[in-house]
Amino acid sequence: MYTTLITASEVMALRDDGAPLMIFDCSFDLMKPEAGASAFGEAHIPGSVHADIEADLSARHGAPGPHGVVVAQDDGVPASGGRHPLPNREKFATWLSSVGFDNAMQAVVLDRNGSLYAGRLWWMLKWMGHEAAAVLDGGLQAWQAAGGPVTDQPETAHFQTNFVTGEPLVTLVDTHTVASRLDAPSAQTLVDARAAARYRGEVEPLDPIAGHIPGALNRPYTENLAADGKFKPADQLRAEFTRLLDGRDPATVVHQCGSGVSAIPNLLAMQVAGLGPTGLYAGSWSEWSNTPGLPTRQGAQP
Repeated sequence: MYTTLITASEVMALRDDGAPLMIFDCSFDLMKPEAGASAFGEAHIPGSVHADIEADLSARHGAPGPHGVVVAQDDGVPASGGRHPLPNREKFATWLSSVGFDNAMQAVVLDRNGSLYAGRLWWMLKWMGHEAAAVLDGGLQAWQAAGGPVTDQPETAHFQTNFVTGEPLVTLVDTHTVASRLDAPSAQTLVDARAAARYRGEVEPLDPIAGHIPGALNRPYTENLAADGKFKPADQLRAEFTRLLDGRDPATVVHQCGSGVSAIPNLLAMQVAGLGPTGLYAGSWSEWSNTPGLPTRQGAQP
């Protein structure tokens, strides 16, 4: 069972052995949402399934509400707010079943975006109680560099399964909980994965208020990767996060970003480093900044 990262050669070995396996390609472009499906159509691992961040891994957007978005009526109540609200677990289980994923399978998730979007599905599978989920280290680029085949042929039809949800293996934190702990730094350490300029409030291309949640530390998610696009070694990640936390207890860490997506590479990196498990505030800045009365901060200091 692979539970954090998996190499291209390890995926090839699983395929050769005929292990129960499903590969999900989460390639996406936040500024051009249709680009992910287009890239998948041009080249993907044979037999893999495309998982779209907005169509498959988020509750669908409806009319704006007090916390950023309201989902369409048939999606039920979302599990989080923000720009990319988590679908409820029942809705997500239905999607997993529709693509033929079952509880006995090893899930491998990848993208061609530095594992930015693949992490979302990795975390969601853990949230569904599915431990056997791993991110392909280095993404599609690493697969191709290792000689792995790709195809431009359409996805084949999938047999309907009955994926059964289990107890969550990860911690989902809501806005009320984050806000209630602002005056208790020993109980919560927020880590903001957005670029430094957005954290400082110098730019804000998407949300109504610029800045960050008071007390949040800043570690852009891109800092987890080496020059080859793979995650840095565990000991290096551990040293970097230990330095960032500066004596704070890793068990108190809650990760956030703009909409709950780019926070997950930080969460995964801490787990690879042996500093997990940690929490995720999925609503993140997009929910926080759309909730009246919550404090914000600008500048480089937490």
